[in-house]
Amino acid sequence: MKVILGLCLVPIGVGTSVSKHVAACERVLEEAGLEHSLHAYGTNVEGEWDDVLAAVKRCHEVVHAMGAPRIHTNIKLGTRVDRDQSMGDKVRSVEEKLRGGAEPARPGSAGRGRR
Repeated sequence: MKVILGLCLVPIGVGTSVSKHVAACERVLEEAGLEHSLHAYGTNVEGEWDDVLAAVKRCHEVVHAMGAPRIHTNIKLGTRVDRDQSMGDKVRSVEEKLRGGAEPARPGSAGRGRR
């Protein structure tokens, strides 16, 4: 099953700069052959479920091996089985709407408070 995952891995006990740890995790994702996109507060990753989660585990192993005694990781993930959709597809859909490709919803018409 394909998954799109938002990953924010934070090493604890290594000082205030964690960029070398983030870079090490990015290398793990690259070596795993996964599509990924770094952003200011984490990385988006897409691929097969087992491959993505194995890479997250490997990120933990590598960052611990760098001397991090603790790691706090936030993960958000989603799966979709009705059609293929990539991270790029999701971004393009919103960008098209920003360029005027869709009419904004009227206030109160979207079922307030429901998702």
